[in-house]
Amino acid sequence: MAKPAHDYARVDKHVPVTRRAETANPYSPVMILISLIATLGILLYAQFLLNPANRGDFLPYALVITAETILITHALLAMWTILSGAKSPRDFAFHESQSAIFDKRAIKTRGLKGLPHLWPILLNGTEISVDVFITVYGEERSKIRATAAAAMAIKGKHRTWILDDGRSDDVQALAEELGCHYIRRLSSNGAKAGNINHALSITRGEFFCVFDADFVPKPEFLIETVPFFVNSNVAFVQTPQTYGNLINMVSRGAGYMQAVFYKFIQPGRNHFNAAFCVGTNVIFRRAAINDIGGIYTDSKSEDVWTSLMLHERGWKTIYIPKTLAVGDAPETIEAYTKQQLRWATGGFEIMLTHNPLSPRRKLTTDQRIMYLVTATHYLTGIAPALLLLVPPLEIFFDLRPVNLSIDVTTWLTFYAGFYLMQILLAFYTLGSFRWEVLMLAAVSFPIYAQALVNAFAGKEQKWHVTGSTSKASSPFNFMIPQIVVFVFLLLSSAIAIWRDMGNSQLTLATAWNVTNTFILGSFMIVACREAWRIKHPKPRATRARQRAESAERMTTVAVPPELESTLGLQHTDEPAAARDLSPETAPHHQREVVSS
Repeated sequence: MAKPAHDYARVDKHVPVTRRAETANPYSPVMILISLIATLGILLYAQFLLNPANRGDFLPYALVITAETILITHALLAMWTILSGAKSPRDFAFHESQSAIFDKRAIKTRGLKGLPHLWPILLNGTEISVDVFITVYGEERSKIRATAAAAMAIKGKHRTWILDDGRSDDVQALAEELGCHYIRRLSSNGAKAGNINHALSITRGEFFCVFDADFVPKPEFLIETVPFFVNSNVAFVQTPQTYGNLINMVSRGAGYMQAVFYKFIQPGRNHFNAAFCVGTNVIFRRAAINDIGGIYTDSKSEDVWTSLMLHERGWKTIYIPKTLAVGDAPETIEAYTKQQLRWATGGFEIMLTHNPLSPRRKLTTDQRIMYLVTATHYLTGIAPALLLLVPPLEIFFDLRPVNLSIDVTTWLTFYAGFYLMQILLAFYTLGSFRWEVLMLAAVSFPIYAQALVNAFAGKEQKWHVTGSTSKASSPFNFMIPQIVVFVFLLLSSAIAIWRDMGNSQLTLATAWNVTNTFILGSFMIVACREAWRIKHPKPRATRARQRAESAERMTTVAVPPELESTLGLQHTDEPAAARDLSPETAPHHQREVVSS
């Protein structure tokens, strides 16, 4: 018998999928239970490894203990941080400030009802000034256009500035076309941090936002962030990096790899007053940055270092897990390698030159622990390299990490209690198992090892824009260590299988080594596909369609009729939002500022 058909009326903007996402509780009882069980699994596995009776041969045991100590310590601290983040940073003062952020009567009196980009922003009943910075360094003109148009459409009166460190006449022309401010400088000293500091010497806003050129802000960015500054001790409000270009294995892996951090770790760090800036999608109080002498310029990880300086000066920071801008994850192995190398080097620099545990650091105990986690986090990326060596030691030298009297079932039970629960937690938080994350996590150890060497040597890191690559560069140029390790594991697996066939018994070392070979091999396949795409590029229209499909959740930025012809858009009846056309900035606001 056929089921009766139902006519579901559309009652608002939501469909079931989006409504479930809107009403989901990120700290559900199930998630908390999984976190607690995962914590128990970590402790049991640690007890198993440290039991002297289970100790095997020295070398593989030492490798396992070293690697697993790093992984277990960080896993425990991650569980602690996650479980600390259930409390929202939005308090009564925030909601009261947000409700009074616009004076509706004044808006109506001034005739600004249909121009939300011109609505004066009130904080504690006083109008404030806001600058929006878009940092540019050679990105595609189309990306800069999209971000600048969206920035000008943010609700609340503000000025939008393109900070062009690429010194491009095309970008200057684009700024004039769109009607936003333009700044370029003659040198690139201090990279992105220097670019922002230079802009701060020219602008006068009490608050300033920073967006990378590929992160398109949503209209409500200021409405959701400015009210936190009602607390005069708040230095910045950070929002997550959400990606809209998850179109291949690399971009999906890089994007999903950050998901747990932005959804659970950063909210937990609020509890310790240790949430740190991630360089984009953030709004600062100018006075706080002035208090530390500007954005930190002695590291390419200026965001984390600036946060550390602010915390040492006693400032409070806020993170909200609400997507207010959507941008690009690295799409190529080259871009991913350069991004991770820069991030990891910055973390190791803190560990080696600015140890958070030092008595000289004016941090709370909570902040010391959180920054120690930050400074040592990328050691968890080096640890897999040590574990990759364990199976070959058994295959070639008959050296085992655990006592021979321990059967495989016992080993796997404790091992699964640690790793499978981590995977289950990631599965629950991400919505599904993400093979891409496992692959990138397992093959990134050469990047993090190089970053550690760079930090030790004090090697200066060249600034690279996320997603940018040199023309026709082969991915294999950036993964030579992975290729060498893959060939070694492949030969080891072949020898191990031949040995086990002769003994008519499959060993754990063989299964472990074959699994590692398979993971490295999948990375080789990704590289081969990428190399093929470089030689056979898709038409621009096809790439654009892929990006559009992967960014379905992005909010369309509404543009007023008077700007549609300028931006090359067709007029629609969408709500208006436009650029800054305030009397004091038009028509002479398109200017170029040049200094050294």
